[in-house]
Amino acid sequence: MTTTLRLMCVLAHPDDESLGAGGALASCAAQGIETYLVTATRGERGRYGDPAESPGLDAVGRAREAELHAAARELGLREVQFLGYRDGELDQVAPAAAIERIVGHLRRVRPHVVVTFGPDGLYGHPDHIAISQLTVAAVTCAADPAFGDATRLGAPHRVAKLYFIAWSGAKWAAYQAALRRLVSAVDGVERQAVPWPDWAITTVVDTSHVWPTVWRAVSCHKTQMAIFKGLATLSDDHQRALWGTQEFYRVFSVVNGGRAMESDLFEGLR
Repeated sequence: MTTTLRLMCVLAHPDDESLGAGGALASCAAQGIETYLVTATRGERGRYGDPAESPGLDAVGRAREAELHAAARELGLREVQFLGYRDGELDQVAPAAAIERIVGHLRRVRPHVVVTFGPDGLYGHPDHIAISQLTVAAVTCAADPAFGDATRLGAPHRVAKLYFIAWSGAKWAAYQAALRRLVSAVDGVERQAVPWPDWAITTVVDTSHVWPTVWRAVSCHKTQMAIFKGLATLSDDHQRALWGTQEFYRVFSVVNGGRAMESDLFEGLR
């Protein structure tokens, strides 16, 4: 149906692309699909060696931006863009302005498929939840001729398929074997990861052929390796569970449907 397929991930922080969707991005790039990444923040509040000796938010952000560009080269990404928001503050930004920024990227790149976090933010991370909500709104607005100034934002564009990253129980078991219990404390309440039930997952992409590429991309995020180093010592079973497949929930598609399991984000578009 089309000759040049395009995938865009819209995520919150550097390393989200490698850990969250690295297999799908690397696999698509290897097939000649154009892959694009929009990242909301530079991860300024991420780890950076000894917290007592942190060089400050701006320096951490610059380091993590460089790490993301290195990971993008490993994954074969065509382009990386930042929205410019502060890490940890994404749920406090002006929604209309953030949506418009994402719309601008959607109308410029004109992707067929968009991937973002689900409404749970994987483990309740407020930035993940915020970028999910903003991206869903932007996908809707990008197709609306009445939204924004077309001379500035570009002509309306209708995304054909929208997906949420949806990790299975096996995926979470592998992550927690390496990273221990994954939680996020928000407003004094602890949020813990809950895997998607297998019956709710619509799409399982075979990424076993690119898992070494994904691990190289993850390893580019050197400031975060104090957290990720356990991934290198996982058992073979956990390595296969972690890197061998990538699971998604198909939010909508204008080109296919039904409950049969997909194995391709671009099913109905090729």
